Amino acid sequence: MPSKDPIQRFTDILENIVRIEEFTAGMDVSAFVGDPKTYDAVERCLERISEAASKLGPQAEELCPGIPWPQIRGVGNRLRHEYDRISGPRIWVMVERDLAPLKGAVQTALSHLLAKEGAG
Repeated sequence: MPSKDPIQRFTDILENIVRIEEFTAGMDVSAFVGDPKTYDAVERCLERISEAASKLGPQAEELCPGIPWPQIRGVGNRLRHEYDRISGPRIWVMVERDLAPLKGAVQTALSHLLAKEGAG
């Protein structure tokens, strides 16, 4: 069942992206892979992003078209169940390549929802 509060779920996604950005600021892939605390923190934030995306259900696709929501939802399961097959460099690619477009789309969706809520 989709979340009754998409604003909260999108806020959760945005907050976890910002945390990842803060945790990894100034790092490259070698520093990231060599820092177990940061690595684990980023994995946990990615799990939260995945869970929030799952709770959004079809609202995610409606409000943020063009974002690969099935893959975002799936990354949490992969991190939990296939953790031994996911490489640090692959997580780094997600951080470097995939989070910026997601962040922009989520910010746009949040602005739209908040404006709609204010008008209602």
